Amino acid sequence: MPLPMPNEVQRQRELDVYRVVDSLPEAAYDDIARLASMLCDAPIALISLIDRDRQWFKARTGLQVPETPREVAFCDHAIRQPDRLMEVPDALNDERFVDNPLVTGEPNMRFYAGMPLVTPGGAAIGTVCVIDDRPRTLDDTQRAALESLARLTMNLMEATRRERQLERAVRLEPAARVTAVAGASDSALRPYAIAIFQIQDFANVAELQGARTIERTLQEADRVLHSVLAPGDSIDRVTGSGEFVALLHGDSPEAALTALRGRFDAIERELGTRVLLGFARATSADESPEAVYLRADAVLTSAKDTVRSRPPA
Repeated sequence: MPLPMPNEVQRQRELDVYRVVDSLPEAAYDDIARLASMLCDAPIALISLIDRDRQWFKARTGLQVPETPREVAFCDHAIRQPDRLMEVPDALNDERFVDNPLVTGEPNMRFYAGMPLVTPGGAAIGTVCVIDDRPRTLDDTQRAALESLARLTMNLMEATRRERQLERAVRLEPAARVTAVAGASDSALRPYAIAIFQIQDFANVAELQGARTIERTLQEADRVLHSVLAPGDSIDRVTGSGEFVALLHGDSPEAALTALRGRFDAIERELGTRVLLGFARATSADESPEAVYLRADAVLTSAKDTVRSRPPA
C-alpha cells in the first residue's frame, strides 16, 4: 500500500467537487471504457476514481464489482505520477503487487496500464486504465490512445461541473437577491444560508432498488420538502442526482433545517443509506451564492471524511 499523499486533503476536495463518485451510469463514460478495452486489446477497462478509502468505478467493462478497497488499488499508485502513464508488464515480477489480492485472486491481474485523470488544478483524482490476466505491454499507439481517453474523460467531468455551476447560478442568484420587505431599497438584502443534502452511495442504492423506484422516491421527497419551507425559501434537486440544495432566508434558519432534516431522516430509513449535510451562512447579505455554496460544500466534504473514516459497525 502506498504512503499517504502529501496533498491528499486538496486532492480529495477536488474530486468531491465533480460529484462523479456514486453518480449514476452515463453512456459517454461507458463508451470511453469500451474504447479503451478495444484499442488496447484488454479484457478489462475502467474509469477509476480514487476516493477516501476506496477505488470507485465510474465505468467498467469486463469487471462486475463497482469498487475495491483503495489499499489494493493499482490506480492509487498511478495517481502519484500525474504526468505519465503507469504500466506494469507483469505484476508477479513487481514487488509492489506480487502479494496483491487482485493478483493472487480474481481478476488475476498480471498486466496493468493506467493514465491519471488530472484536474485543471493539478490534482490526480483517478485513471483510465486497462487490465489483462496475462503479462504484456502496450505499443506506442495504445499508450497514446489511453492518454487521449484520459483527457476526454476529464473534459467530460469539467463540462458537467460547469453545467451544474450554471444551474446553481440560475436557481440561487435571483432568490438570494430578494429584498427584506416590499418596497425596500436594493441595498436592504435579506441574510441567507445554503444547505446541501446529499444521499450517500447513490449509484449503489439505485442499482439495488432500481432507478425508477429511486426516482419516484425522490420526486415525492421533492414535493414534501417544499411543503415544510417558509415562503421565499426554496429547495431544489440537482438534476439526475441524489443531492438537494436549499436556500434559506433570515437570521435563524435552524427551524427550517430541523424540518428538512426530519424529512431526510425518513428518506434515510426508506433507502437504507445516509444523507449528509453541508451548511453555510452568507457572511454578508450581498455575498455571492456561489461562494456560500462552496463553503457549504467544504463542510459536506468534512462530513464525508468523518463518515468514511469510521470503522464498520
